[in-house]
Amino acid sequence: MQNPESQIIVGRFFEALQMLKVGKVIRGKQTFTEKYKINRWNLNTLEKDHSRDIFQVAWLTYLVDDYGISAEWLLTGRGGMFTNKA
Repeated sequence: MQNPESQIIVGRFFEALQMLKVGKVIRGKQTFTEKYKINRWNLNTLEKDHSRDIFQVAWLTYLVDDYGISAEWLLTGRGGMFTNKA
């Protein structure tokens, strides 16, 4: 089971995915899961229950490296969601 701080980070991960969808950067979770070969069932399960111990830290790096999401925001909630280079 994820500790409370980890669950908050998982929540920000899904918040960022939703923002990318709203901004039409991705079509949806399926686009993300197919691109990075993530089990969509696991992602959907985790979205419903952030305490599940199936989150992969690498998923954060995809957001940071490929979509300009701020690593500081993802991990701490400080600053803006996007980096200036996005």
